[in-house]
Amino acid sequence: MSVIAGAGLCAHVDPRVAATEAAALAAIRLAGQPADLALLFVSGSHLSDPEAVLDAVHGALAPGALVGCGAGGVLGGGRELESGAAVAVWAASFDGAGEVTPFHATIHDDGSEIELHGLPPLEAARGAILLPDPVSFPTDAVLGGLAEAAPAVPVLGGVSSARDSDGEAVLFFADEVRAEGAVGVRLDGIEMLPCVSQGAAPVGREVTITEAEGNVIHELAGRPALETIESVISELTPRERTLVAGGLLVGIVIDGGKPEYQQGDFLVRGLLGAEPESGRVAVGVEVRAGQVLRLHARDARSADEDLRRELGVRVAALAGRPPAGALVFSCNGRGRGMFGVADHDAELVHGQLRGAPTAGFFAGGEIGPVGVRSFLHSFTATVAVFPD
Repeated sequence: MSVIAGAGLCAHVDPRVAATEAAALAAIRLAGQPADLALLFVSGSHLSDPEAVLDAVHGALAPGALVGCGAGGVLGGGRELESGAAVAVWAASFDGAGEVTPFHATIHDDGSEIELHGLPPLEAARGAILLPDPVSFPTDAVLGGLAEAAPAVPVLGGVSSARDSDGEAVLFFADEVRAEGAVGVRLDGIEMLPCVSQGAAPVGREVTITEAEGNVIHELAGRPALETIESVISELTPRERTLVAGGLLVGIVIDGGKPEYQQGDFLVRGLLGAEPESGRVAVGVEVRAGQVLRLHARDARSADEDLRRELGVRVAALAGRPPAGALVFSCNGRGRGMFGVADHDAELVHGQLRGAPTAGFFAGGEIGPVGVRSFLHSFTATVAVFPD
């Protein structure tokens, strides 16, 4: 049994034509095998007629399961279309190797309790793809719950980053367009290698959180947190200070106990604010005493090196097997704005994975694991690699 994948990207001005051509390109690589799964990403003015796009993909590909979302930009086959109207389609045939279960998850809030509906249990799954709407779905909280219920099950995906002309969310599920929640697929018996590449570089020395509550750090290394951060910044090289001036981030080690921490060991979050009088600082994730913290800054050079390194690790893990294909979820803060050139992430993934069919989109937040649990990231590129 083997996994076969195909991908297509089309920027034709007519949404139905763009969808048909993108799906047809994906079907060519399947070489007559049925499409067990299709992922659909749609950007620009094509979101004004999502039903036509969806209908065209079904007509050209007839997938057994389909999910997708609106996108600020799409990518595939070494190309990135960061703006404008386009359609990207990725499809795979698993040849009986496993089972794909699509889902549409929603939140119900009756004022006293928030209930999650439609998300299948993931305890025995090999992995999952999740595409949430940023407004109607609490991605961080749901990922936290999944980490407790299904530890070590990788969840990858991206937050939908565009809406239709009426401001409504666009989520594709089977042959319907949904306006809230999250769509995705549970993968059983299907191998998926997760790759998370940071878009930020660690700078300065590591310090330990010595007092914290929720997402507020009171002390770092036994001193007021703000005082310690200012001290670390004063020790930086001129280049590191320039990077930090463009936006200071913090990295928190998720799985401690290592003799040395690498770039991928940190969950990178924004510094939300500081209280000069008390020296407390707020960060974009809950923290606890004993965790290791290191300052981070956005850095194109480091982002390029990290993505190359992380993809190389996955290719080595295949032990000679060719990659069948990959889904790519790149932050909408990357692209030309970060790297200064077009097609960086798409071209690099395409090359490192030996031309395997790839497709994805520029997300409003990327989902992928750090250690044994999955988180919502920013400035990252997360890649789901499917071995043959």
